[in-house]
Amino acid sequence: MKKDKAESLVFEIKDKSELMIDLAYSSLIYDNRIIAEEVYDLENLIDELYQDLQRETLEEVKNRKLLVDDALTLMKLAQAGEQIADAAQEIADVVLRDVELHPVLKDSIRESDIVFTRVQVDEKSILCGKTLGELKLASETGMMVIAMRHGNRWLYGPTGKTRIDPGDVLFARGPEDGEKHLIELARGETREI
Repeated sequence: MKKDKAESLVFEIKDKSELMIDLAYSSLIYDNRIIAEEVYDLENLIDELYQDLQRETLEEVKNRKLLVDDALTLMKLAQAGEQIADAAQEIADVVLRDVELHPVLKDSIRESDIVFTRVQVDEKSILCGKTLGELKLASETGMMVIAMRHGNRWLYGPTGKTRIDPGDVLFARGPEDGEKHLIELARGETREI
């Protein structure tokens, strides 16, 4: 394993744990078991990535291909991401155990600077047939699409190459004014991004 491989594993753990937090809160807000179950699956993946990173990093130290201080830094960063993943799983667990979320908690989530929204894309929307990269929704509206449902298929952490089709359901996070704009775009009520 090269140091670059270890670094890419750390970044993968970081990115997936951030996605898990977004998905966990979305599962709470929308009482969505499917999203909560995906959080569990991602947590298992992060556990595997973390163990692989530890094994490979220690092997590289043993073979004198990686300095001990560099290995410790990589493992500490990965451990932090793994702890975030564990916390996201605990949040999703509330949905999976059918615990009634107290209204104050739901309100406090909604009152934060970041809002989570769910919107279905209408066939007359300008979003249809375009990729997230073409639309630049995150930079233009402030809303980042964190998950999509296309028919019965779910996509978590869509990329710039992900195309939006009529009927797709977008789960996004961002500022409140961006939420309103995204909803209007998805419904076809406005044609200007």
